[in-house]
Amino acid sequence: MLDLIRKTVLTGVGLAAMTKDKIEELAKEFAEKGELTEKEGKDLVDDLLKKSEKARKDLNAYVEKAVRKIMKEMNIATREDVLNMKKQIKKLEKALNEKDSQG
Repeated sequence: MLDLIRKTVLTGVGLAAMTKDKIEELAKEFAEKGELTEKEGKDLVDDLLKKSEKARKDLNAYVEKAVRKIMKEMNIATREDVLNMKKQIKKLEKALNEKDSQG
């Protein structure tokens, strides 16, 4: 029964979007209905919290990778690109200022 509940939760609700409060509320509901013992409820909460955190991290990594790919395909400068250009501009300004001072 616990496995069925776990699978239902994982497929019925976006795991990455589940908050600790929502997971605890869900486990409490199952416990109140007598579908889970207190220990099973705690185990369910712990398991879902771990899976939720992993799903969030995986989703963030996937989105970041997708955004970087799209930016590259669109030839959009990244923050790192802009910072490198700023450094180059400062070097050129310094060189020009030194040249003006000498001549």
